[in-house]
Amino acid sequence: MSGRFTIEDTPISGVKLIRRKRLGDARGFLERLFCGEELRAAGWTKPVAQINRTLTAQVGVVRGMHFQRPPAAEMKLVTCVQGAVFDVVVDLRRGSPTFLRWFAHTLSADEDA
Repeated sequence: MSGRFTIEDTPISGVKLIRRKRLGDARGFLERLFCGEELRAAGWTKPVAQINRTLTAQVGVVRGMHFQRPPAAEMKLVTCVQGAVFDVVVDLRRGSPTFLRWFAHTLSADEDA
């Protein structure tokens, strides 16, 4: 492993906060957004099915409310490449030890998560 990520637990079972490590010099920086080998070692168990990019042109918009039951449930990697987004995760999995708990984090292009 290259150690390009620091992976932190959150109050939600199975939800991780992944911090990227930037490699920079006078020209700018390189930041790996995804590395299958490192993320698999941290528990990422499914293949990448999609990579999406969205643009929200108006401040204060609520979007991205998602809920999926198995077998359609997906693992998601969410990041912000411009501006900031307030991301909230609510555990709706009945039987989960963290059922109905929630976790929020502001993702920002200036931050490494």
